[in-house]
Amino acid sequence: MQWTRREWIGGGIGLAIGAGPARSWADDPDLIVRNRRPLDAETPAEAFDRWSTPDRLFFVRSHFGPPAVGLSPWRLGLGGLIERQASLSLEDLRKDYEQVTVPAVAQCSGNGRAYFEPKVPGVAWGRGAVGNAEWGGVRLKDVLDRAGLKAKAAHVHLLGADGPPNPKTPAFFRSIPLDRALDAGTILATTMNGADLPVLHGGPLRLVVPGWAANHWIKWLRSITVADAEAPGFYMQTAYRLPRPGATRPDDLVPVTTLNVKSLIALPTTGARFPAGRVTLRGVAWTGPGRVASMDVSIDSGPWAPAELHGPDHPGSWRLWRHPLDLKPGRHTLAARATDSHGHTQPDRTPWNKSGYLWNGIDRVTVDIA
Repeated sequence: MQWTRREWIGGGIGLAIGAGPARSWADDPDLIVRNRRPLDAETPAEAFDRWSTPDRLFFVRSHFGPPAVGLSPWRLGLGGLIERQASLSLEDLRKDYEQVTVPAVAQCSGNGRAYFEPKVPGVAWGRGAVGNAEWGGVRLKDVLDRAGLKAKAAHVHLLGADGPPNPKTPAFFRSIPLDRALDAGTILATTMNGADLPVLHGGPLRLVVPGWAANHWIKWLRSITVADAEAPGFYMQTAYRLPRPGATRPDDLVPVTTLNVKSLIALPTTGARFPAGRVTLRGVAWTGPGRVASMDVSIDSGPWAPAELHGPDHPGSWRLWRHPLDLKPGRHTLAARATDSHGHTQPDRTPWNKSGYLWNGIDRVTVDIA
């Protein structure tokens, strides 16, 4: 299901328009709504023909829906294994710490879940639970360094303001290892694409962890607690876990962390019809650690041909790619795959897992040429 701009505004859910290249409302597609309450909505793949995903087209995901914000001054609590407990306002973060900008891909762990066979439970995301933006804020490392870490510090627990709907529902409480928290790319973000962070995307404050799945990118961040072990609770110890590589027992699981190499075809879209001749295949590609090293495209299961990577190249962000094709009349299947700097190439299909996480199978679209 897709909502039009009028439905967004009429429902009181209007999205902020971000900076950077964008089309008019008349030209842009609409978000595809997978759930209304809480709102889960994905970006149509044809919007991925640009480096920066506009806020209004950026996918929306939450477990309980956004909390009421702006009713009182926002504060971030710091506690646990630190020398100096603190409560920081947004103004404290702006004036007391260096401001940085980090371009990065946010991707839901379940992006592509709909393509797993046999089917798995959960939001049936297609291709669009992902987006690339410029996030602005302060390094988490700077905040933790000023607080003073104690000797046993090993994990950073994170809690947002989106409380569960009833007391029996577990809170969305997670953690990241200390070394990832101290990475220069991990930030407490207050802006997105040059404007204040929209509420639907975690405003006024969220964590950004480039190269890691967005289940770590805690929205509406209220509390940071430094500890000696992983966070307890359902969303850390049960959900968002995958089989350990080489595991022989179904309960031998580890947290979902880094993204895997992946690409999408933005244009043309599946079902497109156009005259015979030259068409430029366009899309995006990204990975977790490292960079996208190369792109290949194929027509009708034929040989792979190299595509051109272009545009900005930043760790944790995605690359644009393009390739001109001469297509003859008939129905054609176009495929694309990426390879990263660690030598990982997209598989034909992603190995099945019971939660439907981290699908990165080769992307394909079918078009009709007159």
